Amino acid sequence: MHALVYTDTQTLVYREEKNPTEKPGESILKIQASGICGSDMHAYHGHDERRIPPLILGHEVSGVIQNGKFKDKTVVLNPLITCGNCEYCKQGREHLCPDRSILGMSKPIKREGGLAEYVSIPDKNIYEIPKGLDTKEAAVAEPTAVSLHAVLLGEQTLKKPISECRVLIQGGGAIGLLCGLILAKDKGCRNIVLSDPNKKRLDECSKYLNAKYVAPNDKIINSNGFDIVFDSVGLEVSRQQAIEVVAPGGSIIHIGLTQPAGTFNFRKLTLQEITLVGTYCYTNKDFQQTINLLHNKKLGPLNWIEYRELKNGANAFKEIHDGTCVAPKIILIP
Repeated sequence: MHALVYTDTQTLVYREEKNPTEKPGESILKIQASGICGSDMHAYHGHDERRIPPLILGHEVSGVIQNGKFKDKTVVLNPLITCGNCEYCKQGREHLCPDRSILGMSKPIKREGGLAEYVSIPDKNIYEIPKGLDTKEAAVAEPTAVSLHAVLLGEQTLKKPISECRVLIQGGGAIGLLCGLILAKDKGCRNIVLSDPNKKRLDECSKYLNAKYVAPNDKIINSNGFDIVFDSVGLEVSRQQAIEVVAPGGSIIHIGLTQPAGTFNFRKLTLQEITLVGTYCYTNKDFQQTINLLHNKKLGPLNWIEYRELKNGANAFKEIHDGTCVAPKIILIP
């Protein structure tokens, strides 16, 4: 098969790789669409010790199963593979499983990812795509589940309905936009500000989400001005801004993974009883709910997705790296 292989920092090579082989309890997917995730970009930049080259990246995947009990079914994959037996899995918090692994990752177990023509996946991670949901669009289920989980966690921390909250979303990539779409179209939020330094990306997002669109340094992002902040960036500077602008008693939902550490105003966090929540991935329940949201068109048209050929994937990564990419999400087609 052909695959886009991460071979070194900022280096991807489109080349022949061995096809996955059949394993008990797993099925092989012929891939029809595979998205580029922010975590793939972390690897591309050489900042992810869990993804070691050479490796096929990619975990936002849909296509047609080639063998086993799901043979010929059109499906989307939940790429988060968990043990099913630990206390977290039994509590329905599978994403916290200490033995979790994911497609397109080297640790704790190497699993080649979905930026290829075929991939192997445990049967329990396969979800049939309902009629009416485009197979290529279904590949966005994974980042949508991440965003849904973040919104639901944030909602649980608030003392008033989230629909009445002043909301700041930092970052206009797929996670930021999807958080906004879920908040606006599923939760009824009407007071959303979305910030991003890329004006062209803001213009693209504005076609799909009713919000105020500003640069990160805009004066509208004022001290104590927001009940809840969704940081989909994860930079030291975005965290510093989040704690500055969140209102007393408010919440910061930290989703981004760009920088692992940095200075932060813990004094305000303590004195003003700010809730800080880190969030990673999603539960199986979230993933199923996400498929229903997409199937029922609850998030509106997904024309903000840009589709490109897998063989041109290296250039797509470079454009995202350079900041010249306008689309919040690029999905590669084998």
